[in-house]
Amino acid sequence: MTWGVREGRWEDVSRVLGRVRGGRPGPTLIAVGGLHGNETAGIFALQRVLAALWSREAHLAGELVALRGNRRALAQNRRFLSRDLNRLWTPEGVEAVRETDARGRRAGGIDTGEEKEQAELLQVLEDTVADARGEVLLLDLHTTSGPGPPFTTVADATLSGTFAQAIPAPLILGLGAVLTGTLNAFVTSLGIPSVVFEGGQHRSPGSIASSEAAIWLGLAGAGVLRQGAFPEVGEAWNRLKKAAAGLPPILEMRYRHPVKPDDGFRMLPGFESFQAVSAGEILARDRHGTVRSPTPGRLLLPLYQSQGEDGFFLVREVGPNLPSGPPGDSKTRKS
Repeated sequence: MTWGVREGRWEDVSRVLGRVRGGRPGPTLIAVGGLHGNETAGIFALQRVLAALWSREAHLAGELVALRGNRRALAQNRRFLSRDLNRLWTPEGVEAVRETDARGRRAGGIDTGEEKEQAELLQVLEDTVADARGEVLLLDLHTTSGPGPPFTTVADATLSGTFAQAIPAPLILGLGAVLTGTLNAFVTSLGIPSVVFEGGQHRSPGSIASSEAAIWLGLAGAGVLRQGAFPEVGEAWNRLKKAAAGLPPILEMRYRHPVKPDDGFRMLPGFESFQAVSAGEILARDRHGTVRSPTPGRLLLPLYQSQGEDGFFLVREVGPNLPSGPPGDSKTRKS
C-alpha cells in the first residue's frame, strides 16, 4: 500500500490533502496526518473521510482541513530525516522558522528538511486559523511501532478535555509534561483545543479504520457535522468503544524512559501498550545491560523501531468514566 507519491518525490504532493467547507459558518477542524513519515494511517483515513464528505457539504457547519505533516519523510517512509518534526515546536523553534526566507533558508544557516517542513506547516496553520469562520480545533493523527489499542492524549485537559472525550478511547494525561516541542503543545499554547490520537500499530489495517473513526468523532465533537446526518459517527463510536473495552478511561503519566541513538536500546519482544508490568520486570536491554520497570503500572508506547527518543512510558489509572454515548447524545461541542 502506497500513499501516492510519484517516484518517491515529495514535491508532487500538496501540503493540503483536502478541505471540505460547509455552506454554513461554524468550527474548523484541522486534522494532520503523517507528522512522522512512517505513520501513514492517518493520511489514508483522511482520504476516506474527505471522499465521503465532498458530496455532503450542505450538512456541514464550518469545515475540515486535512494536512500532510512531514512530506519529505513520508516520501522515504521514515519517522524523520534529520530531526523529529514533532519535537521542534518549542517557542524558540517556532520563532526561528518564522525567519525562514522564500528560498527556505534561515538567518544563520540552511535549515534541515524538518525545519523547512515546520515552516511550511506553520504557514498553512496560521492561514487556516485566519480564514476560519468559528472556533478552530486540531486533531493530530499518529500510530505506534508496537501493538496496542487506540488512545488519545492532550496537553491541557481544561482546554481540550471535552474535545478529547468525544473520542471513546483511553485518555492519557501528562504526556505533554515529559515531551517537549510537540505540535499538540504548540497549538494548545495558542488557545486551540488539540487532541493527539494514536490509532494503533503503523502497518495494521485496523489503524486506518480507527483513525478514520477518530476523524468522524472529532468532526462531530467539534460541531462541524449536523446531528443525525452522518451514520458514520455512530459506527465510529461503536468501533472505538469496542477497542477500548476493559481499559481504564483515563490514565496519567508516571515514567518516561529516554533513549539516545548510541544506547543500543532494544525492547524485548512481545510487549504492547496498556499491558500491566511489575516493578523490576525486565522490559529491554541496552549497552549498559538490562532495563527494568522502575514502578508497577501499564506500559505505553514500547519502542519497536530504529528511530525515536522514547523507549517506553509507564502510566496508571485515574479519573472518571468517559461519556456513555456518541457526540450529539452527550454534552460535547455543538455549532
